[in-house]
Amino acid sequence: MGTIEKFATTRIAPRQRLRYWNDLVDRIYTGTWVNTQGEEFRGEMWRWDIGDLAMIRPRSTQSTVGRRGAAAGGEERVILHLQCRGSSRHTQNGDECVLQPGDFVLSSPHQPYTIDLREHELLVVEFPRAPLAERIPKLDDMLRRHMTGGTPGGRVFHDFLLSLWQLGDQSELDPEWESGVTTVFYDLFALAMRGARHAPRGAHAGDHALSERMVSLVEASLGDPALGSAMLATSCNTSIRTIQNVFAAMGTTPTAYILERRLRRAADRLILAPDTSITDIAFDLGFNDSAYFTRCFRRHFGAAPRDWRAAR
Repeated sequence: MGTIEKFATTRIAPRQRLRYWNDLVDRIYTGTWVNTQGEEFRGEMWRWDIGDLAMIRPRSTQSTVGRRGAAAGGEERVILHLQCRGSSRHTQNGDECVLQPGDFVLSSPHQPYTIDLREHELLVVEFPRAPLAERIPKLDDMLRRHMTGGTPGGRVFHDFLLSLWQLGDQSELDPEWESGVTTVFYDLFALAMRGARHAPRGAHAGDHALSERMVSLVEASLGDPALGSAMLATSCNTSIRTIQNVFAAMGTTPTAYILERRLRRAADRLILAPDTSITDIAFDLGFNDSAYFTRCFRRHFGAAPRDWRAAR
């Protein structure tokens, strides 16, 4: 298992950043390229290999990413793109899908594809096809399809991936940790994919579409202090009571769900942005009071933000 590596364009001259980024992504995922307009490109990336999972976590300004198609090399692989922030348009073999925060798509790295990205953050994992195909017999039917992260399985899988980066390398503490993580990854990903095929049992198609839209709006608007039932109702052109009913069907309330997503995002940023102050993280995620943020964080995670960061 390798350690987590971080790359950034911060210390690269503006005119050299795109070349630096292209060399970097091609080295990590062979055949990958990046293009953007002008010289304002900025990017950060974390890289981590766990077993047969080759993971990266990139965030950058608007760009187009493509891949020429990697040779199979005796082992067929697949690649997951999960949208954390921003939006993206994926195109492969004439199929196209648009991802909003929480959504994901599974593609083949052996065939060319392009991704048009706004300012964004992604979770990307490339891994062998066989273990997932054992869990999803008709895996080919799921390739290049938009899959929502708004289902319970999708949210659990998303949170699992984020938790990995928060936890860091545990291989020295438990030799079986790496094997266990990869097994859980395949199991949870299969669960998320199966859940993404259909609306939740008992839900009407309209309710399911509305819940997907609300989840995407929440993920995209966590930094807005005004985010709440009224804002969601206005954005979805529906009533506050409808918003409350849809969240009730998900087993929560709008207020509780928004708070939980903000705290999860904050826990992640505390680790991945160690130079950012706790107050700035709180304000960036829609909290108007850093003391209130600290109380909520301690109640949810059992540790104050400062202690959470120091322990990792």
